[in-house]
Amino acid sequence: MAENIVKIAPSILAGDFGHLAEEAKRIEDSGADYLHVDVMDGHFVPNLTIGPQAVAAINRATNMFLDVHIMVYNPYDYVERFVESGADRITFHFEATEDVEETLEFIRRCNIQAGLAFCPETSLSFIPKFLDKCDLLLLMTVHPGFGGQDFMSEVLEKVQFTREVCDRLDIRQGGITVEPGTKELPPFEIQVDGGINAETARQCIEAGANVLVAGTYIFKQPDMAAAVRSLRTKA
Repeated sequence: MAENIVKIAPSILAGDFGHLAEEAKRIEDSGADYLHVDVMDGHFVPNLTIGPQAVAAINRATNMFLDVHIMVYNPYDYVERFVESGADRITFHFEATEDVEETLEFIRRCNIQAGLAFCPETSLSFIPKFLDKCDLLLLMTVHPGFGGQDFMSEVLEKVQFTREVCDRLDIRQGGITVEPGTKELPPFEIQVDGGINAETARQCIEAGANVLVAGTYIFKQPDMAAAVRSLRTKA
């Protein structure tokens, strides 16, 4: 496998919703790679968070890559609104639609990255089918819907399985399959989200994850930049 550089994506869900612009700037100044935005509809998950207008406000406040994770039913219907709001990647849930491939294709046609998320209970047998159709695979390490949950270590098996499949088939960033020995493209992005801290970050990286979403852990630290560095050094 090519060098597995770890990227950090603080989740603004753990920030102060009364000061989204300031929180976005804080994330940008921390040296993080992505700004992760959790969108929840109150139906697919029991919680209700922000919509396209709030994402647009975050986008105006920062130049960061907006990693928008939509936990909503019928995600296809929301793609254009979040693209217009400034999303650089839209990740939706496999469990939220019967039109997985069509939605991935539509997101990519909008000239942004497409991600696909899996809940902890979903079988890993579905994963290989979509690796060449998306830019990132998100494996939830908690039940989607709320921050501050305990890390589910059983998901590490899925992370390891996904990385092994990517290595065996030489699937790299963007879901592109390359010839053996090719080094131009970085490894495929496997993201984990939920209960990420210094210890669980190490476990996820060892299993093959290379994008870490962290909310509570990063925002509760007095020095956000130091918290970001602490997760990245686990690689």
